[in-house]
Amino acid sequence: MNLEGKILGNRYEIIEKIGNGGMATVYKARCHVLNRYVAIKVLKEEFTTDQEFIKRFEAEAQSAASLTHPNIVSIYDVGNEGNLYYIVMELVKGKTLKEIINEDKVLPWKWSVNIAIQVASALETAHKNKIIHRDIKPHNIIITEDGIAKVTDFGIAKAVSNSTITAFGTTIGSVHYFSPEHARGGFTDSKSDLYSLGVVLYEMVTGKVPFDADTPVSIALKHMQEEPTEPSKLNPEVPPAVNKIIIKAMKKDSALRYQTATEMLRDLNKALKDPNGDFVFIQDENNFATQKIPIYNKTDETANTNKNTKTKKKEITKGKKALIYILGAILLFFITLGTITLIGNLTSVKEIQIPNLVNMTKEEAIAEAKELKIELDFKEEQYDPEVEAGRIISQDPKYVENYKIKEKSTITLIVSKGQEKTKMPKVKGLTREEAIKEIENAKLKAEVIEETSRTVEANYVISQDPAEDEELNAGEVVKITVSIGTGIKETQVPFVIGKTEEEARNLITAAKLKVEVAYEEDSSKTTGVVLRQSKEVGETVEEGTVIVITVNKVSETKNARITVNVKSILGESSSNQDNDTTTTDDSVTVKVDVENGSGFSSRVSRTGTASGTITGKGTVTLKLTITDSAGTVLRTDSYVMNLNSETSYTFQ
Repeated sequence: MNLEGKILGNRYEIIEKIGNGGMATVYKARCHVLNRYVAIKVLKEEFTTDQEFIKRFEAEAQSAASLTHPNIVSIYDVGNEGNLYYIVMELVKGKTLKEIINEDKVLPWKWSVNIAIQVASALETAHKNKIIHRDIKPHNIIITEDGIAKVTDFGIAKAVSNSTITAFGTTIGSVHYFSPEHARGGFTDSKSDLYSLGVVLYEMVTGKVPFDADTPVSIALKHMQEEPTEPSKLNPEVPPAVNKIIIKAMKKDSALRYQTATEMLRDLNKALKDPNGDFVFIQDENNFATQKIPIYNKTDETANTNKNTKTKKKEITKGKKALIYILGAILLFFITLGTITLIGNLTSVKEIQIPNLVNMTKEEAIAEAKELKIELDFKEEQYDPEVEAGRIISQDPKYVENYKIKEKSTITLIVSKGQEKTKMPKVKGLTREEAIKEIENAKLKAEVIEETSRTVEANYVISQDPAEDEELNAGEVVKITVSIGTGIKETQVPFVIGKTEEEARNLITAAKLKVEVAYEEDSSKTTGVVLRQSKEVGETVEEGTVIVITVNKVSETKNARITVNVKSILGESSSNQDNDTTTTDDSVTVKVDVENGSGFSSRVSRTGTASGTITGKGTVTLKLTITDSAGTVLRTDSYVMNLNSETSYTFQ
């Protein structure tokens, strides 16, 4: 289906196709209402009759549209026309992370961790809204021209509940980035997204995916059965902390992974500051299993001892003495065995299933511990945006099904102080670095927007959003707009006085300036040279500034033929008439004067025509005077003549 040129919803004009996915085709379009470019995802024709796929497609819009985050592609609109279903979203300029990996292979570990932090921040918001992505992969992460990561394609996202099972009984997503539980087609939750993020980070720092094979089934089996090669073994530049974060995120048992995106974010941020630190806690799978310990079988040993003793006694003595020794040894064995059993029964400690105290209140946890006869150690209180104040954030040891502890064991607990609040500091007027430091000190995150400015010096903050002292949740992203200067390059004015017009034009153009030419006559200077320039030599100006040069243009002396049609000028009414039989002179004097030049004078009949040659330079003013024989002025006239272009003129 070719949609280029089609208008959807009476406002979105399809311009061109820019992408193609498994379920939909992506087009670039212009919104005629808001006059902006957008991306439109259109469900492929083969799925428009499949109600399951339509539901998935609509679920993408419903889930993603509820998310607002700088690292998530925004959804603007959703609609359909007949069997054509579409979603309108933010048009992001940049490359997918997969394209960058394909181009650069192994990426710097700091840059990779920074991208992982942005993706984890996006997942943190999604998971808080009970939405899992279920298809985290480099193809669905766009890196903008400013280096901002944007997570897109919530095409298979699903609002999670306590019993979320893979939709439609099938696995959906990209097999190289599947979590083991996703590959099995079973339970998937937020920890499945964190596994996929671990795979993405693995690929960024090593240049390859952890598991690969000839078929998707083989790759899925490796996710479920095999352990990946540690990233640091493939790339020695990967620091220990980053190596451990990836290993923990990719644990096959979801209980051993990061439990929330917030937990993973904490370790990723620590890794940037302390890449060699030993702060990533990885629980060993063996710590959870209740192991069988072999029982020392004293009966067998005693029996063997008695047998040997009996044999020896038979060798030493025969008869009653040997029998007494044997009976005594047997009696001693049973007495000892009974004593050990009694002591064991009196001193044994009962094993119990470790309780899950996470999300309980302190009071509920204390009551549970009292009933189970275990001890609690409330280690500390921490702020946590996901856990209500007064409830348990985490416990050590963690809850794992079928993991038992002994009565009177101690469980260490961390209690939530709830969502930490903070205030937006004043950063307008600070440098970029100072502003980011202030924002981070206020436990916020900074998103920097660069903008040209003619009034604010480069690298200084022009504006901030939100305003100073506005109350926010710790960890929120705030925006600062930073000046990058005018954005216009500067240059110096060259010296062109005395140069020819062509030379001056070339010098000014080479300095990336514009030229305007004015002409002036100075007979003391050579014609065609520059007399003045509008900007001082060496003055620093913006590129594209107009420089006016004044060029000397000395006019040459030229001749022109001037004709005066006297009859036409004076008219027949002015012709000679008889008056009382007195005859007057019918001739007139025609005179043409030239300003700064020479003219001519001629006496002709009133019905005749006078002509002559004038001389002058450039543009001159001609003045015509016609007088009769008595000296009376009959007519005057004037004309401005350009001798450079005109060679004749007729007064009539």
